[in-house]
Amino acid sequence: MAIFLIRHGETDFNASRIVQTPEVPLSARGMVQAAQLGERLASLGVGAIVSSDLRRAVMTAEQVHAHTGAPITYEPDLQERNFGDLRGQPYSALQTDLFAPDYEPPGGESWERFHRRVDGVWDRIIAAAAATAGHLAVVTHGLVCHSLALRHLELAPEDTANGPWHNASLTIVDAQPPWTVRVRNCTRHLDA
Repeated sequence: MAIFLIRHGETDFNASRIVQTPEVPLSARGMVQAAQLGERLASLGVGAIVSSDLRRAVMTAEQVHAHTGAPITYEPDLQERNFGDLRGQPYSALQTDLFAPDYEPPGGESWERFHRRVDGVWDRIIAAAAATAGHLAVVTHGLVCHSLALRHLELAPEDTANGPWHNASLTIVDAQPPWTVRVRNCTRHLDA
């Protein structure tokens, strides 16, 4: 069995390069992407879905559910890194690099705290995958995918954890150690 690691579909904030807020929904394009992802997964034997509880992930998970019939549970620790007071601001207006290794956003999470949270949820994902009859779909966010790739997943030698994580992308991970990534950041199910 496998873990299907999924980044949510596109939002207007993604397209406009604005730091996401928790309640931002999928855009019209993001809804199409989520439906196309659901269609790709329809016949692949998804047994359960675990999703971030942020709106954009919930909407993506609902499309996966609509096409697979798999039940959804929500996991707050799959949320994107909390950028605190910077949420809702355009990237172009920021005076700092949000992604710098030592940057802690005001009112938000440090990288250390974020990685610890993702480490904890990874343990629960592993347990959920072991208890699932079929593949486990995990709907989350780009930086969560990055953290998992950096700290837990076995990537191909030519791949890197720092590469992009596209909206509505699918990453397929073996559901047992060493958590080998078989497919990374695939968007072949999306229209051009």
